Amino acid sequence: MFDDLLAANERYQAKFHDPGVAGRAARGLAVLTCIDSRIDPLAMLGLKPGDAKIIRNAGARATPDAVRSLILASNLLGVTRLCLVQHTDCAMVGRTEEDLRAKIGDMRGADASGWTFMTTLDQVTAMKEDVDLLRSCPLLPDDLEIGCFVFDVRSGALQPAFN
Repeated sequence: MFDDLLAANERYQAKFHDPGVAGRAARGLAVLTCIDSRIDPLAMLGLKPGDAKIIRNAGARATPDAVRSLILASNLLGVTRLCLVQHTDCAMVGRTEEDLRAKIGDMRGADASGWTFMTTLDQVTAMKEDVDLLRSCPLLPDDLEIGCFVFDVRSGALQPAFN
C-alpha cells in the first residue's frame, strides 16, 4: 500500500546529503497553517528547510497540540515569532460544528457528537481568539511576535488578516 512512497524514498536516499541543518529555527520563525494541500509553507514565505518550525492542522488553529509545539519551539528551538496563516476556500470556514458533525457522522455511520472540529463562520474572529489564547499562555514568551495572515489559494497572495 505504501510501495510508491518507499520507492520515492529510495530515490531520495540516493541523492541525499546531510545539509547540516540545525534543529533550531534559523530565522526564529514558527508557522501555524492549515493542512490544505494547496499550501506549501516554505515556498509561500520564501523559506528553506531549517528556517522555520512548521505546524499544521485543519483550519490552522491554536489547538492544544499546536500550543504544545509552540511552547517547545519558543522555549527550546529558537522561535521568537509566529506566522499564523489561514487561507481562502477552507473547509473549516463557513460551516457550524453541528453541520460538520452531522456530515461526518452520516458518512461514517457513527456518532460524532463528542468531537470538536473548530469550524468558524469568521476567520478573522477565530484568529483573534487564537491570538488571545496564545497571549494568555504562561509558557509562551511575552515577547513572542504574532502575525496573522490569510493566504489566497487561487492567487498565492498573502494578506495581513488585521492590524
